[in-house]
Amino acid sequence: MTKTIIRKTALAALACLACLHAFGQEIAGDWNGVLKIQQVELRLVLHISRTDAGYSATMDSPDQGATGIPVTSISFENPALKFSVDGLRLRYEGALNADGAIAGTFYQGSVSLPLNLEKGSGKEETRRPQEPARPFPYYEEDVRFDNVAAGIRLAGTLTLPQKEGRFPAVVLISGSGAQDRNEEVFNHKPFLVIADHLTRNGIAVLRFDDRGTASSSGTFKMSTTLDFSKDAEAAVAWLKTRKEVDPHKIGLVGHSEGAIIAPMLASRSGDIAFIVMLAGSGVRGDKLLLAQQELIGRASGMSEADIEENRIFHAKAFNIMIEAETQEEVTARLSDYLRQLMGDASGAGVDDNLVRNEVEKLADPWILYLLKHDPSADIEKVKCPVLALNGEKDLQVPPEMNLDAIRLALAKGNNNRATLRQLPGLNHLFQECTTGALTEYGRIEQTFSPAALDIMTQWIGEQTR
Repeated sequence: MTKTIIRKTALAALACLACLHAFGQEIAGDWNGVLKIQQVELRLVLHISRTDAGYSATMDSPDQGATGIPVTSISFENPALKFSVDGLRLRYEGALNADGAIAGTFYQGSVSLPLNLEKGSGKEETRRPQEPARPFPYYEEDVRFDNVAAGIRLAGTLTLPQKEGRFPAVVLISGSGAQDRNEEVFNHKPFLVIADHLTRNGIAVLRFDDRGTASSSGTFKMSTTLDFSKDAEAAVAWLKTRKEVDPHKIGLVGHSEGAIIAPMLASRSGDIAFIVMLAGSGVRGDKLLLAQQELIGRASGMSEADIEENRIFHAKAFNIMIEAETQEEVTARLSDYLRQLMGDASGAGVDDNLVRNEVEKLADPWILYLLKHDPSADIEKVKCPVLALNGEKDLQVPPEMNLDAIRLALAKGNNNRATLRQLPGLNHLFQECTTGALTEYGRIEQTFSPAALDIMTQWIGEQTR
């Protein structure tokens, strides 16, 4: 979900990368420029270091939260600068001019775009006015707990309204991708803001680093949504051991993929008092991803013809992945499909490494699980109170189709203790926004809508009185 789309967008727009520059005889340092792709502007930063063999470099795309992309090759023969990123099939060619800037062209496949670079990181000071600062008016404790079955130890932060007492509590469950306990993305820390707001209003909060991320052990790669649900289950079990937490008033607040995990866990456990689904999905993964791609493509200025071509390609690829019974069959059938698209009917003349790389990206176990998983089946089994909030301008989890599916699943399960709301003007991160495009996330100062925070806090208070 957020993992696939942000990953895809990062690959495509990092495909919008190109960099390099030189100043006199020395090009080591930071360089920045803006790549204009139709209506979208992407800031790009290149970090060049001198080595014994010449130069090495990495790239950042701040507007997409992507950092440290390794540059495969880079050369500078004054005034010419060239570099490539083989994994993204992109290259850049530029020349240092008399003004100390590089004028050049970025290439990916048949696409070429102008990209000029100037010295400096181009880093803008980011203001995050909602981010709380210590000292906090509540108790805070770094904690660790185990997912015994998986053999991993998870690290997190528990916040309590007061050090002594007995409080209702929530476990925060992050969205897709390797997230720390604050769900930090685009220099925002939404889970820190949420935890602070809830704790100030009498609710204990446990938030934790994903497995294999930050201070948690385990391996993130190759794990699926089901695996992550077992980590959240371990978090709930640990909370029950705390004397400050009322074991009968523990709920789940999940964002994006976390809002798929919340009903998954609640459907198999009678100990969950309530769940909050923030940007939750109610449709099978393949339908969600196709809808995401269409909306994000249109917001990025893609032509309708290109959007349709992309839809046809991914619909066929997703069908192959859903129908295949083994990982080996997925790999084989996807390889054949890509060879036919890239070459003649026999697949002759196709770059084997390119096919292999593309298949590896698509056939990731996380994506395979997501494509086949239908969250409505879990939602139908949830018996506890449910709050589902979706942003009107969310391009990653389109609100209408998903809220309709969630509503239908709840009705099928005869759960009449649910509140579903589409919140006007909010994006996937629940920021007040203009378009909902991913490139806005990092540029918006607001981390999480105060109105959404109040709605969630009031609702949880009503469930835990």
